[in-house]
Amino acid sequence: MTEITPPQMLAMSALASGLGARADAAAKPATTDESPGHAGRPVRAVSIGFKPGLTLEKIAGLVDGEGALGADIIVLPETCCGQNEKSQETLDGPTITAIARLAEKHRTYIVCPIDRKDGDRRFNSAVLIDRHGQVACVYDKLYPVWQQECVMQPPVLPGSAVKVYSTDFGRVGLAICFDVNWSPLWQQMANQGAELVIWPSAYSAGRSLQAQATQFNYYIMSATQVPDCLVYDIDGELLIHDTENARSGVNVTRVGLDLDRCIFHQDLNLPGKRDALLKEHGDDVEQEKWRPMEGWFVLKAKRPGVSARELARQHGLEELRHYINRSRMEIDKCRGWEFS
Repeated sequence: MTEITPPQMLAMSALASGLGARADAAAKPATTDESPGHAGRPVRAVSIGFKPGLTLEKIAGLVDGEGALGADIIVLPETCCGQNEKSQETLDGPTITAIARLAEKHRTYIVCPIDRKDGDRRFNSAVLIDRHGQVACVYDKLYPVWQQECVMQPPVLPGSAVKVYSTDFGRVGLAICFDVNWSPLWQQMANQGAELVIWPSAYSAGRSLQAQATQFNYYIMSATQVPDCLVYDIDGELLIHDTENARSGVNVTRVGLDLDRCIFHQDLNLPGKRDALLKEHGDDVEQEKWRPMEGWFVLKAKRPGVSARELARQHGLEELRHYINRSRMEIDKCRGWEFS
């Protein structure tokens, strides 16, 4: 099981011992006491990857053990109990029923991917279960592997909607495996305010996955059948790559992420707005990263009870994602398009 190293701490909060703050940072004041003792908006995330073939009993045992250590969200790999002629099951089937009990027991969110039966239809689904053991969100893979899943009997059907869910610690997006190749899906998650994207998969994806974090500026965490786990920062930096670290056929990665950290373009923010913020609130906020080639910088809270995002907003700084969206609209106006 991986422990966070000092270099990774530069881009991650300490492991949180309490629940994270709520997702709607825009509605929060600059000072909050929802996460005493921990700066920013921390979330404790756990990825459990394993090779295909594990029984539900063994999977539940892994989840139970990690849940007992404390977590805000636990993630399992794609179709965790298999995808074959006998693996289809409904949301009230044995897998979701067992994992939901553990979510309630340990008061944690769990992403449990299954080969889902919905009437006569079949989907490759990632099921988000909340801290009370209730199904909170179901994402159906938008891009099944056509030469494999779409020729099964019955075939795996493509999903129809991008899903981003507001948990009590932040907004979580869901994507699965082959989905990594279609940026419009990842753009829509960004447009819906995703702060952390969970990506269960059969394979690692590597640079393809990194590209989405770099372009859309949210954390990405995977859980795969390799088994491995990749965690990318909001600027696309690789924070963790663990491979089969726990025992034969299993990988467990535990990481603390600060969802209050925010990324900005230099345009319109430098020097005045950023410098005024740091001068007035130097004890509260720091510039954690400087990316001169990209023209980016990252801000984070330095002490508990402070939101770097809200203080930046109060000083007129515009986050990178918002700036890019607004720039597109302004450029469309230059083209003479009335509506964009």
